[in-house]
Amino acid sequence: MLKRSDPPLLSIDGLAVEFDTPHGRVRALDHVSFDIEAGEIVGIVGESGSGKSVTAYSILGLLPRQARVQSGSISYLGRSLLGLRESELKAIRGSEISMVFQSPQTALNPIRPVGAQISDVLRAHSSLRGSDADKRAIEALHAVHIQAPERRVHAYPFEMSGGMCQRSVIAMALACTPRLLLADEPTTGLDVTTQKAIMELLVELNRSRGMSTMFITHDLGLAAQYCNRVIIMERGRVVEHGPTAQIFSRPQHIYTRKLMSATPQGHDKLTDLIPASEPQVFGPIRQLSEAAHTPDIAKEPVLSVQGLTHDYVLQNSPRIFSKFKAPWRSRPEAAPSSFRAVDDLSFEVYQGECVGLVGESGSGKTTTSRLIAKLVKPSAGSIRLHGEEIADADPRSFARSAKRRLIQIVFQDPASSLDPRRTAFEAVADPLLRLERLKRSDDLERRIHSICDLVEFPKALLSRYPHQLSGGQKARVGIGRAISVNPALVVLDEPTSALDVSVQAVVLNQLDKLKRALGLSYLFVSHDLNIVRLMCDRVMVMRGGRIVEQATVADLFSRPQHAYTKALLDAIPRIEFGGESAPISGIERSRLSVGAVPRS
Repeated sequence: MLKRSDPPLLSIDGLAVEFDTPHGRVRALDHVSFDIEAGEIVGIVGESGSGKSVTAYSILGLLPRQARVQSGSISYLGRSLLGLRESELKAIRGSEISMVFQSPQTALNPIRPVGAQISDVLRAHSSLRGSDADKRAIEALHAVHIQAPERRVHAYPFEMSGGMCQRSVIAMALACTPRLLLADEPTTGLDVTTQKAIMELLVELNRSRGMSTMFITHDLGLAAQYCNRVIIMERGRVVEHGPTAQIFSRPQHIYTRKLMSATPQGHDKLTDLIPASEPQVFGPIRQLSEAAHTPDIAKEPVLSVQGLTHDYVLQNSPRIFSKFKAPWRSRPEAAPSSFRAVDDLSFEVYQGECVGLVGESGSGKTTTSRLIAKLVKPSAGSIRLHGEEIADADPRSFARSAKRRLIQIVFQDPASSLDPRRTAFEAVADPLLRLERLKRSDDLERRIHSICDLVEFPKALLSRYPHQLSGGQKARVGIGRAISVNPALVVLDEPTSALDVSVQAVVLNQLDKLKRALGLSYLFVSHDLNIVRLMCDRVMVMRGGRIVEQATVADLFSRPQHAYTKALLDAIPRIEFGGESAPISGIERSRLSVGAVPRS
């Protein structure tokens, strides 16, 4: 067991990394230095481009060809990792230092069972072979609390939920019992209950195995709740580091204070997310409508949903060879032919109202948003828009009808929802050309310029393609495209989940201002309850395809009625420090102290 007097488990000193680009060299890391001791969970916090992932890739020798280490050192247990041959690095990867990559869906091979993929790791980095490796794969899944691991080793990634895929990736990373785990955004895109389960699993494994974890995240709440120490990175530099309680109770650097201000934690209103020291990057909206700034529930609702139900027809799994025997696949009983994703939903959305839709992965949120946006035809139920029934309309026919402009959607990832071959101008112009039939180029240009004013997108950037825009700029293009045809209802499907907290703060404020100014109604789908509390007027909680509770924001957050709602609220990561320590989701911080548990 390592003591404090021993060399650090990992030591990075003066690390500088540069990338060769068509526009010259770019410095991604600039003299980064920090240590990780045995038994620690160290958080690496920063926004996109801060150098968090590049640091992890440098440790394992996984930098791309166009990257080069200019200076500095990385040592593991006193041994330098820079300059090692590939065979030497392979001996360290997996067995000594392992990594959990950001997206489990891309980290897992979609056409191989998860058990076979864990066995591959064991065969590559240990002496286990054949049935011994297969048995250890089952044990690895059991260690990360996957139920019925003997059955799940035969499952393909597409047969598992997001949380189970993430657990499988963690099982793969820990299969060879490494001393150091590099966890790169392991909970991104997960709902709060799954996120809590994954983080508490990492804490438990860290404690029981005596290993260390470098936890990369942009979520300050998670870092505050689960890390012993925190390192704040900005533009490739370490700007602040220290014990977690010290960082979050007495932040010294202006960038740390900016991140904390932009993180929804106990704020009373959306404008509180933007630091007072920063200029308001969104100005007053000039084109105000006559709509009231508060929801008008006395009138007929903009959207009325009654008994909405949707069943998905299940397809047979592809027949792909697997060396694992799966006896249940040949059972005679017939598998269910359909799956009910949405079950008897009823709700209304009024003019000027923002209604939140929350729930864990698989609860039916995305299917509901697709049904409301008329991208999918429901199996049963009624959808009335301004009193007119649209549920029975075929999605293709609806897309060509005049009603299409009344319901628009802002998708989850602004990057993937924009055509990479179209400029920002063309993206915003598309619905105007299709739905409003604008023909004259001067009318189209004038309309698009007015939309740019509304969403405060610089007109000089209209000729740029998505890859030439920042995350916030792409989000504004997506919002501008949605409001360009004057919709009555906008479905916001996790509109800021892919954005950094500072950009998220600006976009949320812009959405709220547009709602009030233009009299828009929002159906706001999100897994971030802190954002829902600030953004929405009412909230609906979904579980298993049903709405289990709906109430005003004030009532739901102060007096939740359903046990599931209480569990969701309890799982929200919080930055709470009454002194020099903070609870780690019910797990005593003292249990995570260095040297507390020997490495198994």
